[in-house]
Amino acid sequence: PATMAPTTSFLTAPTACRAATAIITMLRAGKGKRGFSLLELVLVLLLIGVSMLIVLPNIARGLQEREVRTSALGLAAAARNLRSRALFDGEPQQLVINLPQNSYRVARSREVRLPGEVRFISVEGGEAVDRDSQRFYFYPNGSALGGEIVLADGEKSISYLIRLEALTGRIEVARAN
Repeated sequence: PATMAPTTSFLTAPTACRAATAIITMLRAGKGKRGFSLLELVLVLLLIGVSMLIVLPNIARGLQEREVRTSALGLAAAARNLRSRALFDGEPQQLVINLPQNSYRVARSREVRLPGEVRFISVEGGEAVDRDSQRFYFYPNGSALGGEIVLADGEKSISYLIRLEALTGRIEVARAN
């Protein structure tokens, strides 16, 4: 068993370590070699500026690519939804692409406009509604009126291809460039 012995403490006894009582002298500002020179500060700022010139355009391009990819995936999701509804309801469903308005209509009800930076580049296949519109049907047996739709950014540097397979009704999205 542990036993405790009485202890005595004296208020006048030194309690600090001797090394901690040493006098520290501080140099006045501007003396010594502890600071950075103006040349070093300018070089650091120059490196930061050059790195920003490299990084910022890549961030803008990444945001632009995300916009096009999100639009392509949204259109593909709408087409997949129409295919599923055709299978479930037993009635053909349609997707109408309107090139001048840069939009598509889902099942005669909801019109979706693409963002301003994203454009339809080409629409092949489907059925011509008029000079500027194409219609794609999704049938109850799972097939579709096949074709290809290409979306791109304003400069056409980033583009995505949405492929509608005619026989299987499968919808694929791939980077076109």
